[in-house]
Amino acid sequence: MSSALASIVLPVYNQETHIREVLEEYVHGLQRLHMPYELLPVINGPRRDRSLEFCQELQAKFHCIRTLCIDAGGWGRAVRFGLSEARGDLLCFTNSARTTSRDLLLALVYGSVHDDAVIKANRKIRSSARRRLGSLLYNLECRALFDLPYWDVNGTPKVFSRKLSRLLELTRNDDLIDLEFNVICRLADYPVIEIPIFSSKRHSGKSTTSLNSAFKMYWGAWQLRKTLLKGMPSSAQ
Repeated sequence: MSSALASIVLPVYNQETHIREVLEEYVHGLQRLHMPYELLPVINGPRRDRSLEFCQELQAKFHCIRTLCIDAGGWGRAVRFGLSEARGDLLCFTNSARTTSRDLLLALVYGSVHDDAVIKANRKIRSSARRRLGSLLYNLECRALFDLPYWDVNGTPKVFSRKLSRLLELTRNDDLIDLEFNVICRLADYPVIEIPIFSSKRHSGKSTTSLNSAFKMYWGAWQLRKTLLKGMPSSAQ
């Protein structure tokens, strides 16, 4: 484990159409990072494509790539496993289907300078009016339930120092891990710096967010409040 190393966790679920392009873009884009780094693609869930093989091929080509693999699926589960295997002191996780190398580099540079704060993306553009409305409603709900002072709960990259240790105690295996992350920042009084992100390009494929999954997140936020209620500040109760 080293304070001079950045570990970047990249959950990967059936992304053979673009994962090679993404990883190569990151390798080249992060050449300007002033510290060594490791890319940790975490292959998760039922494997129906060649994502694992492609990541392993790139691992043989680039020493900064270390491929991880778990059988069970879930965004949160992949994030938690990647963080548990990370060797660096500067930690990051992000959605590889949406994050450009430029945005990733920016978040990591901020994180390396402000090691006492959490760095998170605040996406300013959504691909459709429906997604903008859904995101607005979810973020309003989260702000009301947890007294959160920041926006774009699900925005990535998220970067933080290992010394902010409560963020290594995440428990969610699903998409609600991002909300749990933000709530921990609030409860632990970790400073949060939000970086505005204007890129909206998706490398390939379609978003897995649907009306059903959105409803689960809205309802899940209520359930998470019940779990964390005892630790919340009185102003949010």
